[in-house]
Amino acid sequence: MPSVVAIGFFDGVHLGHRHLIAQVQEEARRRGWPSRLITFDRHPRTVFAPDFVPPLLTTREEKTRLLLSTGVDDIHFLPFNRDLAAMSAHDFMQSILLTQMDAGALVIGYDHHFGRRASGSGAKEEGFDDYVRYGNELGIDVVAATELDYPLHVSSSAIRRSILAGDVSNASLLLGRPYSWSGRVVHGHAIGRQLGFPTANLESADPSKLIPARGVYAVRVDGISPSPLPAMVNIGTRPTIDAGEMSIEVNILDFSGDIYGQTLTLHFISRLRTETQFPNPEALAHQLELDAAQTRAILAKASS
Repeated sequence: MPSVVAIGFFDGVHLGHRHLIAQVQEEARRRGWPSRLITFDRHPRTVFAPDFVPPLLTTREEKTRLLLSTGVDDIHFLPFNRDLAAMSAHDFMQSILLTQMDAGALVIGYDHHFGRRASGSGAKEEGFDDYVRYGNELGIDVVAATELDYPLHVSSSAIRRSILAGDVSNASLLLGRPYSWSGRVVHGHAIGRQLGFPTANLESADPSKLIPARGVYAVRVDGISPSPLPAMVNIGTRPTIDAGEMSIEVNILDFSGDIYGQTLTLHFISRLRTETQFPNPEALAHQLELDAAQTRAILAKASS
């Protein structure tokens, strides 16, 4: 049976991606066909520009889970390599979409591009009109997706910029959910415990995942109990104590227990403040009290 497909890297599975996927599903329902998403096993820049690969908003496992949560019928990961990158749009539509995926319809945004022109020193990306023409030749209906009607510009790049600036609240508005990051609990210096705020030091579960800007954040933590726990996290170098290497330390409010070796997932709700060097540990401990109170208030408001 033919399928209705869409192509993309879908990093973040943000509101724009979900808007496109909803149109794929609607087109599939209208035709009585399954819906299918075609994505890639790595960021295309790993082939085009390996020195400029952006950090990811979602790992492959996270992306798969989020895409499946939309209710799409199938997800297919293509290995992105030089052969695929060099493929013209016509060849891609013929050998991948038609032959391998049995695509009967392709839903695509008007400004989305894939494929390279087959010849000529001035090779450039193919465009929507080319896809329509090739589709008519191959028997694939090319359907223009509508744009997302939203007051903010939604893109993976815009979300990365927000997270790198510490504006996780804006990132949440673009993602449609809080940004999440996972790490394994490792042994640290136990400095937080000395200040009355024991922390779990986290080591990234995936180095390719984007880390928010330095600062203190209100977060929810998954991985310990059935429900997310309130917490505050510090990302930085601990300038008041020892100005060491970059660390990610989470203080889970009203919790105590041995969680070494466990993997925790942080859901970033709001940034409390930038990283600050205090005159002494006592001043830092006082600020942490204020941070904890603010975290409780922010998370309570977010829950309501």
